[in-house]
Amino acid sequence: MADVTRPARAARRSRPPGRALDRGGWVLVLPALLPVLALSVGPLVYGIALAFTDAQSGRAAPVHWIGSLNFRDLLHDTLFWESFRIGLVWAVGVTVPQFLLALGLALLLNQDLRLRWLARALAIVPWAMPEVVVGIMWRLVYSTDAGVLNETLRDLGLGGGRDWLGSLSTALPAVIVVGVWAGLPQTTVALLAGLQNTPRDLHEAAALDGAGAWRRFGAVTWPALRPIALAITALNLIWNVNAFALVYVLTGGGPGGRTRLPMLFAYEEAFRYGQFGYAAAMGCVLVAVIAVCLAVFLAGRLRGGEER
Repeated sequence: MADVTRPARAARRSRPPGRALDRGGWVLVLPALLPVLALSVGPLVYGIALAFTDAQSGRAAPVHWIGSLNFRDLLHDTLFWESFRIGLVWAVGVTVPQFLLALGLALLLNQDLRLRWLARALAIVPWAMPEVVVGIMWRLVYSTDAGVLNETLRDLGLGGGRDWLGSLSTALPAVIVVGVWAGLPQTTVALLAGLQNTPRDLHEAAALDGAGAWRRFGAVTWPALRPIALAITALNLIWNVNAFALVYVLTGGGPGGRTRLPMLFAYEEAFRYGQFGYAAAMGCVLVAVIAVCLAVFLAGRLRGGEER
């Protein structure tokens, strides 16, 4: 009698091992994927669905599907678009100086300085502080009566006693300064890592050819640093568009809405006025804007990679 199990064993033996490896990979990835689905993807989908309803605070309030009504209302909400404009000013006003200062600091920390380890440790101190603590500390710095800034201005004979966070003309610039200071360390660390990965041989060869410091930076340092600079700038822009805690502690969106960022406006609509559906629609608009920015950034990176 022929052995009927031999063809079956041969068939199993001839199967490509890729499928088994794929199943094994999914088993390994699944424990890490479940929290992401539960804590990130799930709330995102729920928030998008909530934007098409008239959900309000209160458990007894019925929820109705209203389609795109919330988004149509947003088109005519001048307060939201004003907060969006303020958010763009804030994001660009923080990201650009932050990058320039971080680049200069990274170039300095990359030099063979005495106590360089101490300087690097001090440079990342703001990164180790929670945003709430940073906000409280800078509120004390900007304090009208006993703040360090006003006291220093008085000692220098430059006046003082100004309400930096309560004035319509100085509130947003003052908050931007805090944002630059708070976000400087992570940008510096990223750029410093890129500088340390730049081959020293290229700098030495350029120096032997007679290239000055600026010429070496443009021909050697910046081409090696550009991918990291683009990535960290894109991430900083996204983080600053989504900023909430720091500005909330500093000004709460005031005075007169001059520092009311889009996330602050959505927070007020949801938790002060109870308009959960309308606030969710604002969040969807912000997610769409960030997604477009990411798409443009990734398209540029891919195009640059194909050209190289």
